[in-house]
Amino acid sequence: MAVWNGRLLHENPQDYLVIPDQPWLDGFCVTKGQIRQFVAMPLGAGYTAEEQLTGKAEHGGIQIIAYPMKREAYKKFIANRPLFMRYDEMVVCESAAPMDIGLAPGGLMRQEIYEDDYGLDAWETAAFSRCYVHIVNSQVYQELTGHPPPTEAPTAKAYTQAGLPWFEYYAENATALPGSQTLAGLDSVAAKGVKKGDTLLPENDPVEPVHVKKLGAAVVREGEF
Repeated sequence: MAVWNGRLLHENPQDYLVIPDQPWLDGFCVTKGQIRQFVAMPLGAGYTAEEQLTGKAEHGGIQIIAYPMKREAYKKFIANRPLFMRYDEMVVCESAAPMDIGLAPGGLMRQEIYEDDYGLDAWETAAFSRCYVHIVNSQVYQELTGHPPPTEAPTAKAYTQAGLPWFEYYAENATALPGSQTLAGLDSVAAKGVKKGDTLLPENDPVEPVHVKKLGAAVVREGEF
C-alpha cells in the first residue's frame, strides 16, 4: 500500500501496483519482502495509518484508482503475452471517503510487492476510474443490509490448527520493491495498544504455518480437447 499522492503516479519510489503481476495485497509494505497486515480499527482512536501519518481521522476505508495502459504499450504487451492471458489495468489502493473505520498496520507477514516492469510511461494517467470501499463494523453492516453479519473470522491460530493451507506467491522474474520508510515507522496495532494501555486483538499470537502452498503466475494455453 502506498501513501496517497493524488492522481499522479510516481516511479521513485514506486507508489502503485501493477495487476495481474501483483496477485493480491494484504497489508502495508514496510520493507522488502514484508508487509504489516491490514487491520480494521475505529477512527479517532489513533491506531489507523491515516491518523499516525497525518494526526487526523478524516477518511478511513479504501480508495482504488485504476489507469489503463497507453495504446502503444498495450500493443507491445499483447504481442509478447502468453496466449489467453489478459491485462489492461493497474491499481492504486489508498484511504477514502469518510467512514468510522480505517486501516491500521498489524503483524508482520511475508509478501513481496513487485516492481513495475513496464515503466511509468506505459500508463495513461489522463484516463482513470475510481471507486470507494467503505469498511463497517457488524452493527452498521446489519443496519445497512438488514441481514446479520457473516460469522466471526477465525484467528490465525485456529486457522492453522484446523490444518487449512497458507499461500505463498512466487514470481521468478519479478523484482520486489524495498518498501516504504514512512510506513515502516508506523506503530502496529499491538505496539500502539501497549503505549495506550489498551488490550487489543486477543488470541492473535504468531503462528508457524505447516501447510504452505506455493502459487505462481497462471498461464492458460491451448491444449487437446
